[in-house]
Amino acid sequence: MFDQLRDLVNAILGRGVAPVESKSERLFAINTALLTMQVSLNLQPTGMAALTFKGLEAAQFEQIREEVRQLLEIARKETDTKVGLAVDEFGYHWVILRDPDFEDLVTTMHLVTSTLEEQGFGKALLAAVFQFQDDRGRTVYWIYNFKRGHYYPFVPTGKRERDHAYELRLKAVMSGELPVEPELEFWYPLWDIPTTRPQ
Repeated sequence: MFDQLRDLVNAILGRGVAPVESKSERLFAINTALLTMQVSLNLQPTGMAALTFKGLEAAQFEQIREEVRQLLEIARKETDTKVGLAVDEFGYHWVILRDPDFEDLVTTMHLVTSTLEEQGFGKALLAAVFQFQDDRGRTVYWIYNFKRGHYYPFVPTGKRERDHAYELRLKAVMSGELPVEPELEFWYPLWDIPTTRPQ
């Protein structure tokens, strides 16, 4: 479905379809890993995901805003993904996605990130975040680091606190299912992830 959406977007917007070097393709690994998360870890997707990228000049941000708007208008015919935009206290930009269908959520995330890469914003991409909840009600994030091309778990437990032991257990179970970041120093915490409900 993604290839068809991308071709449609490129055709409508008059873009070339030449392939570009991208680490976004690894985003799809979380689709095949979902069953293991649900069965072995009792993790259920909440229907929320987010993309964050470095602060940009106003004109660049408006360009990205327009790109995302056009993409979602086209993709809306195939998915029910809703989108919101936010800027955090550190000046990082966020695209917040909501969709009860996890596969559609991942597909839309990939559509947005690959389009931004094609438009020259690849170096600004920092992370894609997928939110889950376990059977004890704890929020668990799987974060994809674009620079490294790996996922890692992040389990915030309070103000600037995280559950390292739980994160290591998640890594142990999922290392065979996801490209998990092997170097723990690259498991960057993302505090106060915006969860603004898209319009």
